Amino acid sequence: MSFDVLQEKILEKHNPTVAGLDPKPEQIPAHILEAAYRDYGTGLAGAAEAVWQFNRGLIDALCDVVPAVKPQAAYYERLGWRGMEVMERTIDYAHEKGLFVIADIKRGDIGSTAQAYADGWLAGTKVGEETYKVFDADCVTLNGYMGSDTLKPFLDACKANDKSMFVLVKTSNPGSGELQNVTAGESMIYQRMGDMVETLGQGLEGKYGYSPVGAVTGATWPQELKDLRARMPHTFFLVPGYGAQGGTAEDVQYAFDKKGCGAIVNASRSIMCAWQKTGGDGHDFQDAARAAAETMRDAIGAYVKMG
Repeated sequence: MSFDVLQEKILEKHNPTVAGLDPKPEQIPAHILEAAYRDYGTGLAGAAEAVWQFNRGLIDALCDVVPAVKPQAAYYERLGWRGMEVMERTIDYAHEKGLFVIADIKRGDIGSTAQAYADGWLAGTKVGEETYKVFDADCVTLNGYMGSDTLKPFLDACKANDKSMFVLVKTSNPGSGELQNVTAGESMIYQRMGDMVETLGQGLEGKYGYSPVGAVTGATWPQELKDLRARMPHTFFLVPGYGAQGGTAEDVQYAFDKKGCGAIVNASRSIMCAWQKTGGDGHDFQDAARAAAETMRDAIGAYVKMG
């Protein structure tokens, strides 16, 4: 199962964290931007090239520290087809460096549309008699609040291709409770979603006891994290909200099982933009990102003991 692969990479590096790759041009060091604009112009083509060069540098700096990266599709879509080409190239390069790739796409739709998303991001697209891999991520994030039928095409793709998926359950944003914490029957909506996710993966557990159907559970809600870990023993957690959004190492410890497994914590800006806090001109962006990733690893390691 795909989460077995992720868990093994986590154990190998003693690091249950994933680095988000969500760059805007203004977050990229000036020397990278200037070179891209000189060669490709100051429009979308130049911006996309700058993002690619920045991503490649980050991956080179982080590939022996973190087990995974998580490019967020919105930051690539905003640059049009050029940005999506950079996302595809980023996924390929991360794979070359041995990283697990979570495509943060948060798709959620029905029927043939959901199937098309599953083909593009996980399974591959059939043209004639051949099937061609497109983005070929190891894992995707999904919004299942339209119901379990929106997730089935992705689950089928996961089972057939040894992939995995994270479904939004309790998100890290301040307004999440407006709907997710509303009582529905004897439980809250986020708890019912968690139950659905746990049930959807039932019988598909891998070596470490986790199914390919994971859950997004925010670091900013430690009590809910604790509740969901007890409620969802066979569900792998993706934990956003660490760092810039306020989640701490102490908070995220509740996402892990008793063996220190079953979760991965995301940080994006605190790693990607670490160079902005060094007082330099951005030429040190790789060293800064690596140092931030190591600091995060060590902070979580003080609370989470693996093995």
